[in-house]
Amino acid sequence: MTDPIQAQTWIQQHVLPYIFQTKITCITIGNEVLTGNDTQLMSYLLPAMQTVYGALGSLGLKKDVYVTTAHSTGILGNSFPPSAGVFRQDLAEYIQSILNFHSQTDSPFLINAYPFFAYKDNPNQVSLDYVLFQSNPGTTDPITNLKYDNMLYAQIDAVYSAIKAMGHTDIQVRVSETGWPSKGDPSEVGATLENARLYNGNLLSRVQQNQGTPAKPSVPIDVYVFALFNEDLKPGPSSERNYGLYYPDGTPVYNIGLQGFLPRMDYSASYRNGLDFFHLLLFPVAFLICTL
Repeated sequence: MTDPIQAQTWIQQHVLPYIFQTKITCITIGNEVLTGNDTQLMSYLLPAMQTVYGALGSLGLKKDVYVTTAHSTGILGNSFPPSAGVFRQDLAEYIQSILNFHSQTDSPFLINAYPFFAYKDNPNQVSLDYVLFQSNPGTTDPITNLKYDNMLYAQIDAVYSAIKAMGHTDIQVRVSETGWPSKGDPSEVGATLENARLYNGNLLSRVQQNQGTPAKPSVPIDVYVFALFNEDLKPGPSSERNYGLYYPDGTPVYNIGLQGFLPRMDYSASYRNGLDFFHLLLFPVAFLICTL
């Protein structure tokens, strides 16, 4: 995607034919590239973002679709207290340039945040109520004296602090992925249906209240929930196949109050008319992403 012709061709094939039928707002270049092991890919990341942005401009779409990339929380060298959040030093040269790009193009910084992993790895130290948005004593940032009643908001504010430490206060942080598995292996502590229902249900309630984080109370959190469907063929631990709000046959795994907003999904339709089934799935995906 560092080739302008390739980038423009890709947009003409994969964005232009659909942008008037569905709301396409964002193109992410790669996913968690900076926490991978491919340094060559890391060096390609920003040039690819710049080239795709330029291609959108040449097609008259740069005001409609922004360009960004999604990072894991592994890019943070420190995340607690939130006000002391900083990026890893070994990634600083990449992140600084990416932040400059976001500032110039008015595009958000995306983070994939999963409090589940923090709880799974240390259930004796991390409060389950704290990660599930349940009632709890919370924790106070000793530097700012701001109180946090859930881990997700603390993670978001740690990213804001890390961005500020690099000289930017004009970039919005959005959560490109968060969620909780409804099932897992015996070693995956906390991966239960009830915990998944509580996490996503309580998160939806916070979003509906237009809440901001303690450090950014006037900026409502913008969250993309992972995922709409369980990925029943995905490799890895059991949790990887059980993040969905729905089973592959279209029935809900649990109810967090979205059923009234989504059309009924008839799995049998896939056998009668694959195209109709595809269109049926398209609306829930767009609704969930745009709403959450």
